[in-house]
Amino acid sequence: MFYFITITLTLQQLIMINEILLQAPAGGSQWQSFIIFGGVILVFYFFMIRPQQKKAKDAKKFTDEIKRGDYVVTIGGAHGNVAEIDGDTFILEVEKGGRIRFNKSAISMESTKAAAKK
Repeated sequence: MFYFITITLTLQQLIMINEILLQAPAGGSQWQSFIIFGGVILVFYFFMIRPQQKKAKDAKKFTDEIKRGDYVVTIGGAHGNVAEIDGDTFILEVEKGGRIRFNKSAISMESTKAAAKK
């Protein structure tokens, strides 16, 4: 969240600079506004779109590498070991032999890695 707030302020500042340049007296180049607009697009891409794509790719790789016996945590907070994998679903074995079926998309990569560190 902190990065999002910082980027929003930066984008607002760039838009304000662009508006100031557009109000400048005639004779200024319109290329300036195109350069500012291109800069806004680059900042938006490198600080928001690209990290989200990387995070989604890492999460997909993590769920594809899950195998039987791995300890996982779901997005709902269920902890357990993977008992069976069937396509895009898996059966999670919780305490005392309880078994619950989940979709692979329900695995939380961050929570699983945090629980593994404990």
